[in-house]
Amino acid sequence: MSNPVVDIWGPVSPEPRTQVASAPEPHDEWPLDGGTAWVYYSPLNRRQLIRPVILSDGFSSGSSELDRLWNGLEENGDYRFISELHACGRDVIILGYHDRTAPIGDNAGTAVDCIRRALAERVGRSKLVVGGFSMGGLVTRYALARMEQDPSLPDHETALHLSYDSPHRGGWLPVSLQAFIHFATDNFGDEPVVGDFIRLFSGLLNSPAAKQMARWYIAKADDTPAAAPERVAFLRELDELGGWPRGVRRIGVANGVGTGTGNGIKAGVTAVRGDGETLQDTWLKTQAEGDQVVARLQKTGGQPTEVRTGGLPEIDGAPGGLFTLPLPTGDPGSFGLAGLLMQALRNTVDEGGVPTSCFIPSVSAVAAAADIDDRTALYTPITPDSSELDAFLCAGRNEAHTTMTEELGAWIVNEIVAGS
Repeated sequence: MSNPVVDIWGPVSPEPRTQVASAPEPHDEWPLDGGTAWVYYSPLNRRQLIRPVILSDGFSSGSSELDRLWNGLEENGDYRFISELHACGRDVIILGYHDRTAPIGDNAGTAVDCIRRALAERVGRSKLVVGGFSMGGLVTRYALARMEQDPSLPDHETALHLSYDSPHRGGWLPVSLQAFIHFATDNFGDEPVVGDFIRLFSGLLNSPAAKQMARWYIAKADDTPAAAPERVAFLRELDELGGWPRGVRRIGVANGVGTGTGNGIKAGVTAVRGDGETLQDTWLKTQAEGDQVVARLQKTGGQPTEVRTGGLPEIDGAPGGLFTLPLPTGDPGSFGLAGLLMQALRNTVDEGGVPTSCFIPSVSAVAAAADIDDRTALYTPITPDSSELDAFLCAGRNEAHTTMTEELGAWIVNEIVAGS
């Protein structure tokens, strides 16, 4: 097996996944510097680009799979997002990237190229709608802000920016899981077949985009969790660009609730434990406040490694979009991924663990808190005046990250129509 590709954080289905169907042929395809865009004209516009809506892909491995992105928006959820936009006379442009793990600023350059092409192709003077899913919301936010600050770039002529469960305040990947991926890479990265997937997840975790997105990152199992230098630099760059585009209505949705009610995952409990041919009493725990051993990692016959944290909030159980990882065998969550890798390494995994965790806290998705460090902020009801967005909607339940639902999708369509 070589170069496995896994879609992680594009729009996903709330139901069990089926085989990805081929998307209809786009009416036009734009080769871009660093990516590709598929254009689907509204039937009301007679194959002309009149009211463009640019929707950006997010973070995952390899290059964007626009078929899968189209399906996530149109076929696999309970709301036909593209069809509803078409019915309102909006032309949909799906934007993908050659490398979804590249620095946000690099893919923002591709987004700028797409915006410029849309302006050049547009018939009339209707302003654009630009946004994206997960990291795509950050990429397009950065791109619009850059276009305002760089005198060599044209006016973006954008009326509205939308973000769908985007990590405006950062995302959470359990420190225990990060440590396990580093441990597995060091000890089993050369294993036949499973080693390919271990290296894939290691590459994702250690990629520039992941380091920019993750609020806490460790480069090796015994590191102290902190913002990676890449994240610190990215936040400084974004601040220098003004943080947000000006004169643009900002809207967003969260796949988590805004009531402050957590997802039910308890803090400080064993999420997954494996023991067998290659691992000895290896376990990961959910995050608790205070000093904690979050993981015990041991190769059979080797010395154990304890992974400790301190000062982190009880974030696995926080309200927000849940981590999901679409694979042919199902959609495991964060700790479920660790369990699958333990089993693939010929170990028995205890039953009754914790399959997943919060990935994008609701306060991050709607830019409501200054940071996601504070437990109180994570679990406090979100009010309109606490958000940097002009309007937002939180889901009625804590659901899988970037799930396309009628609740969230219809709200966005209504906002787009009302703003035109």
